Amino acid sequence: QVQLDESGGGLVQAGGSLRLSCAASARPSFIYAMAWFRQSPGKEREFVAAIRWGGTRTYYSDSVKGRFTISRDNAKNTVWLQMNSLKPQDTGVYYCAADSSRLSMRDEYDYWGQGTQVTVSS
Repeated sequence: QVQLDESGGGLVQAGGSLRLSCAASARPSFIYAMAWFRQSPGKEREFVAAIRWGGTRTYYSDSVKGRFTISRDNAKNTVWLQMNSLKPQDTGVYYCAADSSRLSMRDEYDYWGQGTQVTVSS
């Protein structure tokens, strides 16, 4: 089993920055990929970014590309999401996800965090 603990959400003005973190309680070899998803009010959960645990390649949705950066620290079992140039439409609950066998842009990951609220005011 993998437990994911997210932190770093909050309220920020448009144009500002936030950094989300997700700590995974699992053996590093158990995780294949980690990702961030978000769910805005009245919308379905959507893919934001993903990274393979054993590599450096990253994946982003078009809506955040160039503004958000996903990174990881294997030694700390932690993945981060640096969010810059935030927009009101980035508002939502951000979820960390992990999978032991695949990287996907669909919300079909095996393990999920509890979510952290990000609110961007205009």
